[in-house]
Amino acid sequence: YGCVMSGLLWYELFTETLEVRGFRVNPYDFCVANATIQGSQCTIGWFVDDTKISHLKAAVTDEIIALLESRFGTMTVTRGPEHVFLGMKITFNGDGTASICMPSYIQEAIDESGLHISKQSPTPCASSLLTVDPDSPVLPTKRAQTFHSIVAKLIYVGTRARTDILLALGFLCSRVSNPTEQDEKKLRRLLEYLSGTKDMPLRLGADSLHQFMTWVDASFAVHDDMRSHTGGVISFGRGGILCKSKKQKINTKSSTEAELIGASDYLPHTLYVKMFMEAQGYPITKALFYQDNESAIKMESNGKASCGQRSRHIDIRYFFIADHSKRQDIDIVHCPTEDMLADFFTKPLQGSLFRKFRAVLLGHEHINSLDHHALRPTPEERVGKKKSLSPALGSLTSGMTSATSATIGSSATIGSSGTSSVVLPRS
Repeated sequence: YGCVMSGLLWYELFTETLEVRGFRVNPYDFCVANATIQGSQCTIGWFVDDTKISHLKAAVTDEIIALLESRFGTMTVTRGPEHVFLGMKITFNGDGTASICMPSYIQEAIDESGLHISKQSPTPCASSLLTVDPDSPVLPTKRAQTFHSIVAKLIYVGTRARTDILLALGFLCSRVSNPTEQDEKKLRRLLEYLSGTKDMPLRLGADSLHQFMTWVDASFAVHDDMRSHTGGVISFGRGGILCKSKKQKINTKSSTEAELIGASDYLPHTLYVKMFMEAQGYPITKALFYQDNESAIKMESNGKASCGQRSRHIDIRYFFIADHSKRQDIDIVHCPTEDMLADFFTKPLQGSLFRKFRAVLLGHEHINSLDHHALRPTPEERVGKKKSLSPALGSLTSGMTSATSATIGSSATIGSSGTSSVVLPRS
């Protein structure tokens, strides 16, 4: 442990054990492997020595556990609908969805901050989140180190269970090198929000594993250095599975250019999800790519052909999205600005709009609750091909009937037969 070679040797040992049984590693995630057993797919995902195994039949997970025990020794196993895996409390709800929350991890961050959080805030950040006061005093070394540590801790929470805090974290991450008292107040506001919502879960589910939707948006010149901010989210119907909120790396001259660069920066995530799912055995028949800027959509669909005098300067690399559109990897479609879900990750929303988008992103409401006409089969005129939105993703095929999570070399719990976790001793 602690050495690069040690990690590589362990990985090779573990994957070799699985491959002998017929598992094949997903080429788009080297820590996910699949095998067809008794007519159904068995999937294993692992992080170092923590492993999760899923199959429709509990007997198959028993067989895989026995295989691993024969190689690595007795394991601690967790079965049933509830698991604690990599700090996440995962609950299989029995309706094809799973809920994920991290209340203990959030409370640890609150306690370690030393900020004595005593009240609750309705949102993770105020509307002035992106405003920087150059005269705010720099934090003393110890408080600055604590600031950095807590932000890093919350990134783990935000990317796994609480996507509703990613915008605030995206800004705070840009301040960790030299935080000020103003930045600490913004961290306090975030912790006050989390204090009141510790038990709020992320609920994930799919209408179809063959279709998914992407929303991408950008806020133009909102940072103190006049750079724009990109937000993106992908969903299979219930909850956001891959959400991003990030400051753009270059300055842009218009909102259209900011939208184009944001779409170009986020598109690799959409393509990754498509390729990963197809490697899992679920061919993607439709990948909808929502945007709310008509000019950006035209450039993304047609490349440089749709550039005028004010956009001729845009680097050609930002037009690779047009290639994927022509290859029909994605369908670029218009979404009304008021229903642009990615807006949640580009500006500090407040009030009812914040609550509406949060409910959809965390899966408390179905994606159709947005009720915008972009989800209805109304044709949208475009330069070139006309695109219309399919209203729907089909029947639920999430296949969560029986799952097993396994931890090699650490502790876990044990429950009933449907879902299980396993712990292997360190060899």
